[in-house]
Amino acid sequence: MTELLTLFATAFVAATLLPVSSEAVLAALVAREGADVVVLLAVATTGNVLGSVVNWAMGRWCLRFQGRRWFPIREAALDRAAGRMRRGGRLLLLLAWVPIVGDPLTFAAGVLRVRLLPFLVLVTIGKAARYVAITLGVQAWVG
Repeated sequence: MTELLTLFATAFVAATLLPVSSEAVLAALVAREGADVVVLLAVATTGNVLGSVVNWAMGRWCLRFQGRRWFPIREAALDRAAGRMRRGGRLLLLLAWVPIVGDPLTFAAGVLRVRLLPFLVLVTIGKAARYVAITLGVQAWVG
C-alpha cells in the first residue's frame, strides 16, 4: 500500500512544475515480481491527471497572480502554450505528458477556459498511453 501511495504522490507532483520522475517509480514497481500492472497504471495515471487538474485550476482561477515572483509559469512560456492551444486546439492536450511543454499546456487550458470534461478525457488518454508504453518497455526489458 505504501508503494501505491508513493506512486500516486510522485505522479501527482510530477504533473506540476516540480522536477519529479514518476516514470522511474512506476518502472521500479513494474519490474518487481508479482506486480499488479493494471493497478499500477491506474494509480500512476490518476495521480498524474489530478496533478494536471491542479495546473488547469491554477490557470482558470489564479491568473490574477501572474506577476508575482512565486507564480509557477513564466509569462513567455504561458504565451507560447496559449498560442499553441489557440492554433492546435484542445487535441494538443494529448501531449500534456511531454516534459517542459505539458505543464504550460494544462495551465493554458485553464486560462483559455477549456471545459473540464474534454480536458480530463484528452489529458487522461495521453498520460495513460505514456505509462502503458513505459510499462510495456519495462516488462520487455525484465522479461
